[in-house]
Formats: sequence, structure tokens, C-alpha cells
Amino acid sequence: MTTQESNSSRSVTIRAESLSKIYGDFAALHSVTFQVRQGTVAAFLGPNGAGKSTTMKILTGYLAPTAGRAEVLGHDPTHPEQRIALAQRLGYLPENGPLYADMTPRETLEFFGRVRGVVGLKAAIDRVVQQCAIAEVFDKPVGKLSKGFRQRVGMAQALLHDPEVLILDEPTSGLDPLQIREVRALIRELGRSKTILLSTHILQEVEAVASEVIVVGEGRLVFSGTVDELRAGGSVEQRFYALMDQSKRRKEAA
Repeated sequence: MTTQESNSSRSVTIRAESLSKIYGDFAALHSVTFQVRQGTVAAFLGPNGAGKSTTMKILTGYLAPTAGRAEVLGHDPTHPEQRIALAQRLGYLPENGPLYADMTPRETLEFFGRVRGVVGLKAAIDRVVQQCAIAEVFDKPVGKLSKGFRQRVGMAQALLHDPEVLILDEPTSGLDPLQIREVRALIRELGRSKTILLSTHILQEVEAVASEVIVVGEGRLVFSGTVDELRAGGSVEQRFYALMDQSKRRKEAA
């Protein structure tokens, strides 16, 4: 079976259909459509301000679209009851994820675990502490931790309830090269059993962790396909900048 046939046989886990988000006269998103199939690590690529975070907030239910619809694991994240059901199966790490500075990672995970009603909380905490390598800072206040360790604690809380889908907004932003390498290795490992959508503006991230890529520019979808398809006719870097140029010209002509 070819990779394309294997992908087509998987169910669609994340779906965006004609998503638009308008703020006054500004269109943060304009009719964006894409899908991510089960068991895929998909990179959501675009420059800062392209609409990546807005899309992720819609997919996780933190924002409602102006038009269009989103679906994750068969749930509409903008519907209150469906959003609650989805939260049991979805892990979300926003960029600069909110953590309580005075709490330790231990207290943070115990708090989120109780809020989510995680069964077997101690075992779940032990699992994510090992996955995210935060044992050495487990009882230090979050506010005293490096950006890299804070990011790992945020990842640990997103993984605590063992979700089927992970949505990660710029998970390596602000990390040093060693920390980036460690987070990428964790994402690759998690991708063996979970569907992951991660946003990034770092081109190297695409080839390092993803098999699929979605590219947005100026709030519009400009590419959706495999990394190999993106590379067709040039490197990822060459193709990305060509797509951004096309997107800019399309906006100027509109």
C-alpha cells in the first residue's frame, strides 16, 4: 500500500471548512480549509501573523469563527457541550501557555489532574514527568524555571489525560538548540500514537517532525499536502518563500 493510499484510509481527525475570522476591517483568516488524518503529525507553517494561532484557538474552542466550521474528533469545538466532551480527548499547548508562577510542576499537574477528573492521577503524573523530563524541577516554583522547563511543564499538563489529539502552538518558540532538539524528539515519539497539529514559523521544524504540512500566508491557505509534495521542485525553504510571494501578490491584487 502506498503512503497516499494509507493516508486516505485513515479517518479525518481535524477538519477546518472555510474558516474565517474577522476583527472589524481586518481578516485574520479568510476561508481556510484543510484536514488532518488520524495518526498524522502535521506542521502548520506560516510567518508570524499569518493566522496560525487564530486557527488553533478556533479548533480548541477558545474562539468562534466569523464563518465556516471546525471539527475535531467529530466534535464541534464551538458548541458548549461538545467542547466539554472534546476536552477529554484533546491536549492543547498554547504559545506561552498560562501556568501559575507560584505553583510547582507537582502542584500544577495535581491541580489540572483534579480539574480534568483524571483517573489514576499519580500514575498519570509519573508518566508525563518521565515523558517530558521534568523530574529535576518537579518541586521548584514554575516562575523560577527556564523557558525550556516551563514549556515542558506546559507539555506535561497537555499530556496528563493521555489525549488522542495534540494541538501545539509554537512548541519550540524561545528554546535553546538543545531544548529544541529534545522537544522535537518528544513530538516524534508522541506522533507514533497520537494525531498532532503543531504550528511553527521555523522551516526546519517541518522536516524534523512532520509528515504533512499546511501553509498559510496573509490569513489564507496556500498549500496543504505531504512534506515531499511541498519539496517538489525545490527545497522546503525555496517552496515556502515562493508560496509567500504568491500569497502577497494575491493580496495586493485583491
